[in-house]
Amino acid sequence: QAQLVESGGGLVQAGGSLRLSCAASGRTFTSYSMGWFRQAPGKEREFVAAINWTFGNTDYADPVKGRATISRDNAKYTVYLQMNALKPEDTAVYYCASSSLRYGLRKASDEYDYWGQGTQVTVSS
Repeated sequence: QAQLVESGGGLVQAGGSLRLSCAASGRTFTSYSMGWFRQAPGKEREFVAAINWTFGNTDYADPVKGRATISRDNAKYTVYLQMNALKPEDTAVYYCASSSLRYGLRKASDEYDYWGQGTQVTVSS
């Protein structure tokens, strides 16, 4: 069973930055890529970014392109999401997730097997 633990959320002013972390652990689970999603109040969960463990290739949702950077530390089995130039509309609970699908980067939440508990990001105007 995998365990994903997010950290790094908080309250930040518009224009500020945050770095979210997601530490993965578990005796046996298959993970080829990791993703970040977010869910704002009253809205559906949406894709933010994804990264492949082996090759490091990445993908981003249009609303965060140019402001977000996803990265990974394979030795620590940890994935990061650096968010810059934060906007009030970035306010959401941010979740990391693990996908066992071998090829490509996944944007649909049902393509992910394990999820973290989420970390709140609040951007004040």
